[in-house]
Amino acid sequence: MKSATSLLLGAALATACFLLYTSVGRDLGARTPPAPRWAPEKGAGGADRPKQEVVVKVEEVTKGVVASSDGGGRDGSSPEQEKQQRQQQIVMPVNKQQQQDKPQDLADLLRRAANADRTVLMTALNEAWAAPGSFLDLFLESFKHGENTAHLVQHLLIVAMDKKAFDRCNAVHPFCYWFRVEGMDFAAEQKYMKGDYLEMMWKRNRFQQTILELGYTFLFTDVDILWFRDPFPRMSPAAQVVMSSDFFVGDPDSPGNYPNGGLLYVRSCAGSIGFYEHWQASRARFPGMHEQYVFDKIVKEGVPGRLGTRVQFLDTGRFGGFCQHGKDLGRIVTMHANCCVGLENKLFDLKNVLEDWKIYKKRVAAGNTDYFSWRVPGRCIH
Repeated sequence: MKSATSLLLGAALATACFLLYTSVGRDLGARTPPAPRWAPEKGAGGADRPKQEVVVKVEEVTKGVVASSDGGGRDGSSPEQEKQQRQQQIVMPVNKQQQQDKPQDLADLLRRAANADRTVLMTALNEAWAAPGSFLDLFLESFKHGENTAHLVQHLLIVAMDKKAFDRCNAVHPFCYWFRVEGMDFAAEQKYMKGDYLEMMWKRNRFQQTILELGYTFLFTDVDILWFRDPFPRMSPAAQVVMSSDFFVGDPDSPGNYPNGGLLYVRSCAGSIGFYEHWQASRARFPGMHEQYVFDKIVKEGVPGRLGTRVQFLDTGRFGGFCQHGKDLGRIVTMHANCCVGLENKLFDLKNVLEDWKIYKKRVAAGNTDYFSWRVPGRCIH
């Protein structure tokens, strides 16, 4: 009797244990996380299905918000793996872009480019003028072949009007400044009085005023000017505002000269800064006209005496151009491709001018100092 009772109790105990075991197993199974929805399904051909890609929104990537609240990545990776992925895919490109967009320090650039007298040589160009084999290359080459001009390049600041011109400048020169104008595109050839030409010229004019306000004297030169001699010994120490001429009437102080802003020396002082303010303000009185036209008008009107500014003009016998120039290469300082339409025409004649200068230098080196002139006529030069 006792044996039968023991057997019944043992069976009941075994059944209870079995039921308890299966119940716990079901609870444990319910807590097991489901497989990720991009994992391949098993059976019914599921093994052939590709894994789904993890997509993270750009806003989340930029902020670095890629980890889920439980510390793991959204693709099931560990926090450490997610950190490595973020460093490789996010952090480096963002930092690089930030470095490229970092504003330049104009004052520091001027400090490094200027000579001991706080004077800089300066030019401005866009993509069309900076392209390889174009004006920038010819411009820089002329300094190499000039008389006592090679050192001037060490104090040259090139102002780029667009990104491609800035990149090209950085490839060939140490002092480059990207002059950005919101909403304006100065990359293409700016034909005289067409498209964005007017705005480009006035923005350039205002930039020159900024240079003066920072305490630096400048000699601005168009990039379609060739340099053969050092101009500074030929500038008066008392000069304030000195502009080149298309046509020179013989008197540097005469308002009857025909101004050309392609070559412009301005000493930083109260008089010159005041003149630039007057120049900019006068634009409203001559709507639709470029800065050179307004300059001519306000000089002929008479510079306000309160400014105390002396305006002068350069002799084309030394600072010449295609409009009017000295024919004696023994005196010439610069040669400007003015009075000429079209980049190709300008470039063609300037190349011939530089070749003529090289021939002249060889003759002088050989002891032949006889009169020697330019090769004329050309496409523009007369």
